[in-house]
Amino acid sequence: RLYCEEEKDPKRRSCQTVLAEALDIVVRSFAPILPHLAEEVFQHLPYKKEGVFRTGWINASSAWKKPGVEEAIEGACAMRDSFLGSISGKNALEHEVVIVIEPGLLFELMEALQAEETSSVSQLNEIMMASQTTLLSELPKETPADANIIEGTFLINLEGGVICESSSYKVIALPIAKAKCPRCRRYTSNSSSTPCPRCLKVLAGKGST
Repeated sequence: RLYCEEEKDPKRRSCQTVLAEALDIVVRSFAPILPHLAEEVFQHLPYKKEGVFRTGWINASSAWKKPGVEEAIEGACAMRDSFLGSISGKNALEHEVVIVIEPGLLFELMEALQAEETSSVSQLNEIMMASQTTLLSELPKETPADANIIEGTFLINLEGGVICESSSYKVIALPIAKAKCPRCRRYTSNSSSTPCPRCLKVLAGKGST
């Protein structure tokens, strides 16, 4: 999303915001022992900023603390590990992933990362590292013979253990049938010579290259 979305698209801007905040915290953390490097980093920021020693210690905004986000990311990473383990040695982008979770807390956490049933640009799909991810609450009626089905469980621990729930999930890895987009390099295009729908929208002027 950093390189392929429209310049001012919220998905791209949110990524830039996280990177800027992370850089600020990391630089302030090592500033006491690497002062010259810290000042040099601040001098090369693409926006105006006073010296690292003139702006105080780390002061992260409370807006970054969102209950459930850490558990959602950890759960998605566990499923990604299951997926990558099932296709060992193969290109993850040459696959699509179907995640099946019964209705419950884990499903709701994954929905926070992907509101649509199927997406190639959601946060969940970015974590899975696949070309496309589908989130379902029950197994599809038909599963191709060449699909890899992996089962797993994830323990959700919210609010310091006040909310504890173990949920099972299934990850289905399928070879994707679509062609590689020449712009974003994901297998989401109908033809190898034509950009995918997302990239076509950007190139058409509704976004930027």
